[in-house]
Amino acid sequence: MVEQSAEGALDERLLHQARRVCEEAAIAAARWRGRGERDAADKAAVDAMRAALMSLEIAGTVVIGEGERDEAPMLYIGEAVGKGTGLAVDIALDPLEGTNLCATSAANALTVLALAPKGGLLNAPDLYMEKIAVGAHIGDDVVSLARSPEENLQAIAAKLQAKVSDLQVCILERDRHADLIARVRRCGARVQLISDGDIFACLRTSDRKSDIHAYFGTGGAPEGVLAAAALKVLGGCFQGKLLCRNETERARAEKMGIIDFDTLYSIEDLVKGDVMFAASGVTDGTLLDGVRFEEDGIAVHSLLMHEASKRIETVRARLPLSDAI
Repeated sequence: MVEQSAEGALDERLLHQARRVCEEAAIAAARWRGRGERDAADKAAVDAMRAALMSLEIAGTVVIGEGERDEAPMLYIGEAVGKGTGLAVDIALDPLEGTNLCATSAANALTVLALAPKGGLLNAPDLYMEKIAVGAHIGDDVVSLARSPEENLQAIAAKLQAKVSDLQVCILERDRHADLIARVRRCGARVQLISDGDIFACLRTSDRKSDIHAYFGTGGAPEGVLAAAALKVLGGCFQGKLLCRNETERARAEKMGIIDFDTLYSIEDLVKGDVMFAASGVTDGTLLDGVRFEEDGIAVHSLLMHEASKRIETVRARLPLSDAI
């Protein structure tokens, strides 16, 4: 049975179980690559991830999931998963990060899962979140959502002893970001636009080999918490601010105890104490290879991270063909 140490750290055995959960979801989603059916791919990943989670000897609660109960039949916020025995944990998940990427067989579709001791992850509704992320080499207190994009770019350049024109910022390609993109470019910085996958984009800011210096923009709050979990292990910096577009969203947030929408959430606000992060590749990407269906088995490539043990590694697994859904 998986337990928690006296110091509050999660048992490392749980990390391997998290990997298996991500692998199952990745295999299920990979069957839908390139078929143009994003909803079917997402459902396959959700069903597989839920089944794998229910087999674990944990008392898990989904605090970041596919939406609220009325909107999501499975893996909704507040759903209990696991056998109900063993360690009580909070779970944040994205069964298919990049549904459009999977549907078109584009790069960097992932399955993602984070775990923390109960009470360790922000219980946030499925809203939009304004986000900014930089890597550990830039560090804390350099950027903030309280500052303008121009001020943040100047601060990053100063920290790196570089010119703003040396910087590249990753931004989701959305109409809502038109002004942000224009402002970044007017400063002289370059912009890398992505169609989907801002968890992966935030992770790239902590890769010293990457040409991405920062992530700016607005995306899903669930993806923000998952990115914060990964960056907590990597030593990066993340800040988020919840956004309500209408009174319905505001009511949903208030129902979950969120009443101050001016709060700037740091990593420590979003993820308290120990945390584990796991992701498996669905399609080939910069970070992970996609699932391979081969004659002698199914090859899956995963990323595993654990804050307490400082473990950061990629793992290649070969699973029986019977695991193909």
